[in-house]
Amino acid sequence: MSRDKSDKRGLYVEVRNNDVSRALRKLKKLVTQEGVIKEIRAKEYYEKPSLKRKKQKAAARKRWLKQLEKNKDNW
Repeated sequence: MSRDKSDKRGLYVEVRNNDVSRALRKLKKLVTQEGVIKEIRAKEYYEKPSLKRKKQKAAARKRWLKQLEKNKDNW
């Protein structure tokens, strides 16, 4: 259950003792951590570079405002 640079198989999970449900949960967790789902959704449709920048800027502003609110409560 690893991802090694020299390993050509990509992401994989071993199924032990015929416990497929556990292996599936581990695979979903691994895929989420690697950001595969997010990447697929981002590449699903073409997005103009200007819209990408606009979304990134909005996300950064949202994180910044959230951090300000968090720090304001600590004062």
